Amino acid sequence: MRHALALVLCTLPFAALAAGSDDNDPPTQTNTTKTCTDGKVWDEAKQSCEEPKSGQLDDETLFRAAREFAYVGQPQNALNALAAMKEGESDRVLTYLGFANRKAGNLEIGLSYYDKALDRNPDNLLARSYYGQALVEMGELQLAQAQLDEIVARGGSTGWPAQSLAEAIRTGQTTNY
Repeated sequence: MRHALALVLCTLPFAALAAGSDDNDPPTQTNTTKTCTDGKVWDEAKQSCEEPKSGQLDDETLFRAAREFAYVGQPQNALNALAAMKEGESDRVLTYLGFANRKAGNLEIGLSYYDKALDRNPDNLLARSYYGQALVEMGELQLAQAQLDEIVARGGSTGWPAQSLAEAIRTGQTTNY
């Protein structure tokens, strides 16, 4: 049954889906990655690029910037934006710390952040998906399938986390975002 579900999930369109967004849309590219350089973040109020640690940027702006950096393949800039947040180790921050570290080549560190995110919130389907994708990269398909089963059991069978993990298990290819 679960393999049939995985096959169904793999046939769903991925173009409009992206990891990490609350609304399943990819982050909109902003001046943070269009105009700013060197990991700076666009400050809408000042209409200028600011260092993430400048203290001028609120957590939501920094989090959106971290997502945007991750989306365009700039994991170190995503890590810098996350580090500047005052929010602390919330499960959403831990999830992106895991993702950005994994994509920066720090697999073990990434896995530890996914574990922390899931300790804080076992229903964090995105953390489960990213964790499962890391397991696919490690060749641990049975463990990745266990994460997919958890996502489905927690009501996420039709969302991006289940779809992307099912695709990764089926193809062996993980998402770049």
